[in-house]
Amino acid sequence: MSRTSLRRAIPRTLAIATAVATAIALVPSAAVAADNDQGRGSGPTVKTHVPTLVARATLSADHLEEGPASGALASAANGRQGPWEGQVIPGFSAAIDNGDGTFWAQPDNGFGSKGNSADFLLRNYLVRPAWQTAEGGDGSIAIERFISYNDRNDVLDFEIVNDGTSDRLLTGADFDIESVVRAKDGTFWVGEEFGPFLLHFDAEGTLLEKPYSLTGAKSPQNPYLASGETPRVRASRGFEALAASTNGRYLYPVIEGSYADETDLRRREIHEFDTKAGAYTGRTWDYETDQEANVIGDAFTVKNDVLLLVERDDFEGDQSVTKRVYEIDLKRTDARGFVEKTLVLDALHIANPDAIGTGDGYGTGEVFSLPVQSFEIVVQLKDGRLLIGNDNNYPGNDARIPGSPDDTEFDIIDLRKTRIEPSDVTLVAHRGASGHRPEHTLAAYETAIVQCADYIEPDVVATKDGVLVARHENEISGTTDVSSRAEFADRRATKVIDGVRVTGWFTEDFTFAELRTLRAKERLPLTRPANTAFDGLYQVPTLDEVIDLARHSVSCDGRQVGVYPETKHPTYFDSIGLSLEEPLAAALQANDVDRTDAPVILQSFEVANLRDLDELTNVKIAQLISPSGRPYDFVAAGDPRTYADLVTPAGLAEIAGYADGVGLEKSVMIPRTAAGNLGQPTSVIADAHAAGLTVHGWTFRLENQFLPVEFRSSADPSAPGDLVGEIGVFLAAGMDGFFSDQPDVAVTAG
Repeated sequence: MSRTSLRRAIPRTLAIATAVATAIALVPSAAVAADNDQGRGSGPTVKTHVPTLVARATLSADHLEEGPASGALASAANGRQGPWEGQVIPGFSAAIDNGDGTFWAQPDNGFGSKGNSADFLLRNYLVRPAWQTAEGGDGSIAIERFISYNDRNDVLDFEIVNDGTSDRLLTGADFDIESVVRAKDGTFWVGEEFGPFLLHFDAEGTLLEKPYSLTGAKSPQNPYLASGETPRVRASRGFEALAASTNGRYLYPVIEGSYADETDLRRREIHEFDTKAGAYTGRTWDYETDQEANVIGDAFTVKNDVLLLVERDDFEGDQSVTKRVYEIDLKRTDARGFVEKTLVLDALHIANPDAIGTGDGYGTGEVFSLPVQSFEIVVQLKDGRLLIGNDNNYPGNDARIPGSPDDTEFDIIDLRKTRIEPSDVTLVAHRGASGHRPEHTLAAYETAIVQCADYIEPDVVATKDGVLVARHENEISGTTDVSSRAEFADRRATKVIDGVRVTGWFTEDFTFAELRTLRAKERLPLTRPANTAFDGLYQVPTLDEVIDLARHSVSCDGRQVGVYPETKHPTYFDSIGLSLEEPLAAALQANDVDRTDAPVILQSFEVANLRDLDELTNVKIAQLISPSGRPYDFVAAGDPRTYADLVTPAGLAEIAGYADGVGLEKSVMIPRTAAGNLGQPTSVIADAHAAGLTVHGWTFRLENQFLPVEFRSSADPSAPGDLVGEIGVFLAAGMDGFFSDQPDVAVTAG
């Protein structure tokens, strides 16, 4: 299947939607990087995995099981108020495949805290899904029986809710159970968060041994926390994930979040526990999340030393950014000591050719997603397919249908392999999918990847302490909430940036820690009002995070997503002692993408910094060309040449001495007439090609106000016009690639 046909399998009405992130495109997951390399090297096609939904089953959010009333103190949400006349099943946080069509499925502590979960009984349910597939099936989950976790043998030495009873049933006020594996002898090992502890239960749920603590790491809810002792594990950030070695001897509990005393907030720690010795071995591994707030939701052992990890954020629905499954090998670490991770599944874009679950709310269309807050189950089935599922935090989560609590669901994903034919047109997501999410946010970049972008583009500026971040400009009042933050009112300033007086708030006046307290907002609210729904949600990302996201993602071509950084105002930043070039080169090296074959292109409107970067790095370089004016470093140096001089045959030949391509504003290639129509192409594309340079054009936008007259749909400047038609003219003129704010629409032109 070619890339074009793969993309066009999605209806155009979905492709141009601006509000629904999951109904836009299909991105294959890179299960095996070697396959991609072989595909590029051996022929025109690339072998890749296309995650496809093949079965689904759900349990009603309002389902109640036998037992005493629960949820008397649970927070009301989505029209539900406790107590409920029975035991709520608030989703499942862990599952075990029994190989006979049934699964053990374990909820967590109930309603989120010790204080509101004393009436919630800790259980493990035996469930049997009646899968909905292409062949039929009602898609229900039947509860066959359950075991109740208990301390009938009086093992615990601290008080529990049911202390005075003979069964000593455990509740959500006693433990926050989150993960489970079954030992060879049929007993259960459970990871929990209040300790965090490892708990060992027999096959019927009776606690066999005292909880195993993690030395030097207690949570605020730990019953052994001494007066005045500082907890190192953050609340509700204990053993969310737990895997076992294939022989069952070793357990691998994972700390869900960063430690309270951690300086690297993206580091998560994997531990090893020896069940035979009943002790931790002391071996640990470091895992780096895509961003600081992400947590580890589950773990599953594929083979010795190879684990699947769920990494997720806390957003749900169309706000979601990270709902991923990565594979790690404990024997492989990078230069910084982190285990190397490979994308297996991005649960925000899964093919659904059989329309399974269609109509069940957000993310259940031709492109399926699991956009729930708590993506907490991954199990590799015996046939190699993946089971994924959710904890619905009943009654709080409403990712599928706003105002209605999410059902508990199991989805089976087939990682089909296919060969696709890569396009020879490069699609660059301009500041991410900035037509759909606030620009320069990880949400915009992830949406762009879903929408088939080959490259994502961060504009790069520096903070006061030299951290490179992604912002359109160093003046940030239009792209963050800084102007409404009283604590930063005194930072408002007027500066001269590249010869222009600018008043506002500037990144170089904020430390990185201060900048992280700000939240992004839509830069063009009148043109893109739908994007304002995401105002105030997302942090300003670092360049490192953007590169890291790209290198752990796969494009619709089955290749690693590229990154296309633009240095903003490099002469100005040099003048204040915050050079951009050296830290940019260091970021490429740290992420192992400073290679000639890496999908990285560095760009700038200035020239001198590109010459420096050509010496500092091994990646491709692109000279940006404006339709008027001069590069500011030329102005500062007294060089009279203009951008027009740079696109003469002689100027392009000079550019070819330090760059691999040019990024041309549209009118440099095809000027507009006085009436606003496209005129005749200039010779610049042919001249650039003659100099050995590739040509990428900028910026192609959907709204009428940005389009030539003949491609406008109406007089409404913000209404969508014929973007595909405009791009087609430029591609016919020889343009090799282009930047667009709406990759989902633009991709159909290439």
